[in-house]
Amino acid sequence: MIKLKTPEELKLMRIAGRVTAEVLDIMRDAVRPGISTGELDRLAEEHIRRNNGIPAFKNYRPMSSMTPFPGTICASVNEEVVHGIPSFGRILQEGDIISVDVGAYVNGYCGDAACTYPVGEISSERKKLLEVTETSLNLAISSALAGNTLGDIGNAVESYVKPLGFGIVRDYTGHGIGKKMHEAPQIPNYGKAGQGMTLKAGMTIAIEPMIMSGREKVKTASNGWTVLTLDGSDAAHFERSIAILDGEPEILTKWQSSM
Repeated sequence: MIKLKTPEELKLMRIAGRVTAEVLDIMRDAVRPGISTGELDRLAEEHIRRNNGIPAFKNYRPMSSMTPFPGTICASVNEEVVHGIPSFGRILQEGDIISVDVGAYVNGYCGDAACTYPVGEISSERKKLLEVTETSLNLAISSALAGNTLGDIGNAVESYVKPLGFGIVRDYTGHGIGKKMHEAPQIPNYGKAGQGMTLKAGMTIAIEPMIMSGREKVKTASNGWTVLTLDGSDAAHFERSIAILDGEPEILTKWQSSM
């Protein structure tokens, strides 16, 4: 069931979105060769709790059979697509790329966002991957207009990314967001224009293209969480939470670009 948000609820979601986006701006300044993903996680949790928030990912367990996620952020490096587990033993190296995904509950509402960062100087191929993935997110957001469809959002990503030779992660999607981190509907990063559910003012959704430089196959690591490209190619992940309004969509998680 999709719940349209009231103006009062949107005010609360803006606060949660602001705190979440601020974490990514902290990550943008902190990511550098020699820092651990565990230290990034510490900085993220510190900021969320300082702002009266609760890390949305920490101890999250979508199924009872899964081990709860141990971190405040997902820290996914190079071929890791999503759900990378932060660790003080994982040290970033010059030339890496790292996707940081973070969520925060503030005043009972959730913000969710992700950005992929270069670690020092990166290759031209990795720069292109980041640029294409972030552009695909911006195109998807521009298509998220009341009266358009879910297919329009997915098509905005797919029609831009595929001709450039990049792969789309099809096993994981964006989602609705509100009092829960994952609400209906699912937001695929592929689709046909004009098809699927019609978007309505008051919907709040998280759009998050995950794009690979190689083939469109992924696998899950032995830790049960981390998703990697099957062929070892690089992956990037960009996400914003947005509100669909009567005019242009409103970005609730206004993080600064990584490039």
